[in-house]
Amino acid sequence: MKITPIKTNKITHPAPDIFTLLDTYFKMIEEKTIVAITSKVLSICQGRIIKNDGQINKKKLIQKEADYYLENEPLPGIVLTIKNNLLIPSAGIDESNANGYFILWPKNIQESTNEIREHLVKKHKKKHIGVIITDSHTTMLRRGTTGIGLNHSGFQALKNYIGEKDLFGRTIEVTSSNHLDGLAAAAVVAMGEGSEQTPLALITKVPFVTFQDKNPTKEELSLLHIPPHEDIYEPIIDIAKWESGKK
Repeated sequence: MKITPIKTNKITHPAPDIFTLLDTYFKMIEEKTIVAITSKVLSICQGRIIKNDGQINKKKLIQKEADYYLENEPLPGIVLTIKNNLLIPSAGIDESNANGYFILWPKNIQESTNEIREHLVKKHKKKHIGVIITDSHTTMLRRGTTGIGLNHSGFQALKNYIGEKDLFGRTIEVTSSNHLDGLAAAAVVAMGEGSEQTPLALITKVPFVTFQDKNPTKEELSLLHIPPHEDIYEPIIDIAKWESGKK
């Protein structure tokens, strides 16, 4: 696998639309390439930002954007939330590299991801181009952030091993490899989390990825998410006093 981060100019508000931005920095994309785009870039291009003028109550903003949230703050300014079936701090709202704004998660994110893939396929006259919208998240009991894929298009997100035999002939019962999050994590490591100014990346040489010349179906998307009552972390999730987001 090869990851090529793309250095850009500073992307600030107002920004061009996402298609103009991608056309500026991607002059040529090879067949069977995955394009990684940070959610922050997509949000800025969509205008999903709010000026931090000192009058905005960040906690209330998080509660409004979250599907579910906890009242307590484990760290100042950080709220544990569930949004779009993901356990994520502060509903994904970010202030880093934001130039005095709160940056919210993109709107209509799967629709936007599909449109980006369709644009790139047409623009570069290729059949198989994948797209990942990335963000950073934390893992329980582990210090530091890693990348995660918020949405994808153009390839199979999961490789199902259930029913296959392992090295010693034992039937695999529960394992699916999450290619989406694995690729996102690798891309985010290469793009960086600070002032690197590389919010885009090309992922190539991925023979283990199954590309599709279509957008993911609702069924394929649903397979990525586990209902809380079926999750192995259900005892932790269930005991918490979740509040519904105030949308």
